[in-house]
Amino acid sequence: MSPDSELSPRRAARAEAERLATAALSVPVAPAPAETSASPTRRALREAGSSTAPLRRRSFAPVEDSTSSSEGGRLRAATERFSALPTARRRRLAVVAGAFAVVVATATVAVGLAIGAGADATASTSTDDSAVAAAIAGPPAVPSEGLPVPAVSAVAATATPCDDPAVTAALSAGDDAAAIAAAGGGSAFREAVASGIAPCVSLSDPNREWVVVNKQRPLDPVDYYPGDLIMPANVRALEDSALRTPAANALTAMVKAASDAGAGEIGYLSAFRSYTTQKSTYAGRVRVSGVEGADRESARPGYSEHQSGLAVDIVPCNGSCRTLDDVAASAQGAWVREHSWEFGFVTRYAEGREAVSGYEPEAWHLRYIGPELARAYHEGGFTTLEEFFGLPAAPTY
Repeated sequence: MSPDSELSPRRAARAEAERLATAALSVPVAPAPAETSASPTRRALREAGSSTAPLRRRSFAPVEDSTSSSEGGRLRAATERFSALPTARRRRLAVVAGAFAVVVATATVAVGLAIGAGADATASTSTDDSAVAAAIAGPPAVPSEGLPVPAVSAVAATATPCDDPAVTAALSAGDDAAAIAAAGGGSAFREAVASGIAPCVSLSDPNREWVVVNKQRPLDPVDYYPGDLIMPANVRALEDSALRTPAANALTAMVKAASDAGAGEIGYLSAFRSYTTQKSTYAGRVRVSGVEGADRESARPGYSEHQSGLAVDIVPCNGSCRTLDDVAASAQGAWVREHSWEFGFVTRYAEGREAVSGYEPEAWHLRYIGPELARAYHEGGFTTLEEFFGLPAAPTY
């Protein structure tokens, strides 16, 4: 015969678990009345049920409800009724009670969230209403005194020599020295031209002392011939070659000053060369050195400063005159490098400036630009006319 399942360890453990679950409910349990015997088992209850009237499953036995009984008495009575229920019934009641507690807690949280969302919606609606009201109202009304007007200070227009009647009159008269003086001197004149605020001054006009001729800037017209050529007085000339009047007079003064200073005699080999003469000169260089070599030491016709009548090639003379290549190392050459600017001349092709001027250094090649501009050139430390007037470099044609 199989052992009674109620007495097996597994059933005993389950019964104990059910008891503990029942005890965890929030129903206070009053002390049970003292009994002389142990509680009947489930088998005993079934056997008793077979000989007595069946139990009422959905109602509790009536309990006397007296207004004079205390709260503790009611709790004890409820506990007794709950304890009298079968274990399965108590288990179901425990599950139902737990589920009910979860439902109540969930409902409480949901209500709180709904109240918070409602408050946020109310605030948002209030903000939207304010924005709509502001849009309908439009911009604020203009004050009776009108809107404030920002103060704008007048900015003086950039001064330009071309607005000065004295400058324009001198330019019209062809008086270069007077135009430079009216513009404020050599430095002011140069700055105005280099910065582009003196459009009335042309660096391409071959009749001006400030004309710039290089491999990118030919004479205009290409066969230009100056009309005021003269031979310099009291200067030894190795060729019958003249200069424009201002340059010729300046060369006479410089040669005399060098002699008076003990530097020795200065003569010149070549000054003005016409377009036709320059064609022959350049062709001779090409025959000797080729086109590339000729372009480094001689100008093509129409691109030569000699054709302007403002350039001269000097030579040192001590009894007899020496060559162009002897100028750099001579006493005359050293004196010219220090003092030529005082007479309006500059060394046009300086050492190390071939990439800008387009020519190898020529210590003998002097270019006349007038005493005021030559002073600005010297004091400004310039070495090319391109940089002096803010022009692009001209290394090639």
